[in-house]
Amino acid sequence: MNKIIFHIDVNSAFLSWEAAYRLHHLNGTVDLREIDAVVGGDMESRHGIILAKSLSAKRYGIRTGESIPEARQKCPHLLIVPPHYQLYDQCSHAFIALLQEYSPDVEQYSIDEAFVDMTGTSHLWGDPVTAANTIRERINRELGFTVNIGISVNKLLAKMASELRKPNLVHTLFPEEIPAKMWPLEVSELFFVGRATSKKLHTLGIQTIGDLAQANVSMLLSHLKSHGQTIWDYANGRDFSVVESVSPKNKGYGNSTNIAFDVTDAATASLVLLSLAESVGLRLRKDAVKSEVISIGIKSYDMQYSSHQKTLMSSTNITAEIHRAAMELFHELWDHRTPIRHLALHAGRLKDRADLRQLSLFDMADFPSPEVPRPAYEKLEKADIMADLIRQRYGIDALKRAAFLKDSRISHISGGISREKHSVDYSLLQID
Repeated sequence: MNKIIFHIDVNSAFLSWEAAYRLHHLNGTVDLREIDAVVGGDMESRHGIILAKSLSAKRYGIRTGESIPEARQKCPHLLIVPPHYQLYDQCSHAFIALLQEYSPDVEQYSIDEAFVDMTGTSHLWGDPVTAANTIRERINRELGFTVNIGISVNKLLAKMASELRKPNLVHTLFPEEIPAKMWPLEVSELFFVGRATSKKLHTLGIQTIGDLAQANVSMLLSHLKSHGQTIWDYANGRDFSVVESVSPKNKGYGNSTNIAFDVTDAATASLVLLSLAESVGLRLRKDAVKSEVISIGIKSYDMQYSSHQKTLMSSTNITAEIHRAAMELFHELWDHRTPIRHLALHAGRLKDRADLRQLSLFDMADFPSPEVPRPAYEKLEKADIMADLIRQRYGIDALKRAAFLKDSRISHISGGISREKHSVDYSLLQID
């Protein structure tokens, strides 16, 4: 039996969800999807980028990821609405729950897209195109937003099919349709071909996906290494990955934050890294794992990025120990002059939390201060677990380290989606 895979992608997800909520719950009369509108971040806190755009705004050349000032230059009357991630989470859960009514094999690929293995379901829902249209129409009718659905025999081709033309459409891209539907497309439109790879391919005379599909594999390997083989396979429609209804375990935990001001001293950077260590440590403890490798990243005011990592003597999920390693890396990486606008922290090479700590002859330095010697790891871990429980019961701000009382500009737990973006006070906004 041939595989039948659907890729379902919400059209302009954040904007669509915001539009549907305003129309159906706030008595709005203007559909954001039909005017020059975008969902964008807060310029004052340096999150001023376009997150989603209407088709009308797209005609001005506005792109997802560009800054709000750039977008305003293209369209001065552009309507910018703030992001509301709590709403988006709710819409995403409803979206996935509906898809799970049609197949037990649903893989959520991102907040607004999913793969569904529909193999063998024709006796329930009809042929693939009929089933896809049933799902598409039901999502629009019951949830209030539109989707594109791509149909094929594997995940790659299904994803490429869903991108062919938008919005609110169903497309097929079966192997026999590849020469007519996929090969004429620009090579940059192929999944896994980014800007840098696209430029390299252009220098090799490869302009379309068809050119890539017919290119010499040895030549691609010599210029692009193993990535050349991967994209050649993709250009020929080859993909053997399966729909994974159970998410694989995390390989690492990371958080980063754009800072609302330039950081020019190590003490302030230490507070920011501590706030990131709090959030990363909390996630490690929640999933009962420890990290053996800590890395940090620094982005300067002129957008130059650098990173550094180290392997710990023993795996850990203790916030103070993660922070200590991060600061060691920070002092090695930063020149102590260049202003910083972005910091990132990542914990990798995960171990089960039962992994025992191996004490070393070199494990004699005071940690995290002369008053708390290194053998107090167990007490520190228990203190972190107790802090997690208190925050879980009484709220994230119920307990914070005293160090953060010195600087109110820095949240005591940072990273990921900032808390002000989780909800929106619509009473402060004009809803047309």
